[in-house]
Amino acid sequence: MKNYKLISVAHSPDADDIFMYMAVKFGWISSVNLRFSNTALDIQTLNEEALKGTYDATAISFALYPLIKDEYALLRTAVSFGNGYGPKLVKKKGVSLKRNFKVALSGAHTSNALLFRIAYPNARIVYKNFLEIESAVVSGEVDAGVLIHESILDFSSELEVEREIWDIWCEFAKEEIPLPLGGMAVRRSLPLTGAIECERVLTEAVRIATAHKPFLSHMLMERNLIRVDKEKLKTYLNLYANESSVSMDEVALNSLNKLFEIGYKHGFYPQIIDAHDYLIPKEYNEARFS
Repeated sequence: MKNYKLISVAHSPDADDIFMYMAVKFGWISSVNLRFSNTALDIQTLNEEALKGTYDATAISFALYPLIKDEYALLRTAVSFGNGYGPKLVKKKGVSLKRNFKVALSGAHTSNALLFRIAYPNARIVYKNFLEIESAVVSGEVDAGVLIHESILDFSSELEVEREIWDIWCEFAKEEIPLPLGGMAVRRSLPLTGAIECERVLTEAVRIATAHKPFLSHMLMERNLIRVDKEKLKTYLNLYANESSVSMDEVALNSLNKLFEIGYKHGFYPQIIDAHDYLIPKEYNEARFS
């Protein structure tokens, strides 16, 4: 009997991550030597577990990556970028925020938190599960909150957008380029051939999901794996699980480098890094087996 290497994959429970992984879960993609198990966790927990090196392959906030670069390599696939859109800073309608307003964010190492903390250095931050942020603002527990994932599409009529994180990003980047939000990383302790195969399988999963979006979306809705209705799911997947999610191109990698540069300049990282240097070297297999 063949021995397979089991790869533990962690992703968030939001629609785009589930959508991009489910082709693996449903067995639509095969691997000669790998099998996969999956765990769904909120983004703050995913980032915390990545710092511990818990999972073989894991979804992360891109802003976390420079802090785990020695333990994890970047995958090119299953990525989410905002392009003219992204997380939203919301508050109660008609309320003026003070300089030191209290705000709920979804995690210390999220990309939106990095940009928010630079833009609002005097804000008093509390961290919450992303599903609890809207209600915390509505109840008055906090003055404002940054909504992420599907929450950006539909939130309480008592709230209004104070500022788009996209606008903050463009201000710091000094140009309109895609906003890096989330991606995938793979543990460096995996044999290189295993890491390459892992990236191949996950890339194919995103490719298949994108090519069969209506069919897979219907399957996810039938299984009650999605928190939004059919129309909102379609809108959300068009934003964050699309052709650009299959594999990062040079535009995406350069945007990622801009995020790392901004974080470094503001003291969030000990050194500046180039994303190109931390990708899985896919050419290894071509050289080895040619």
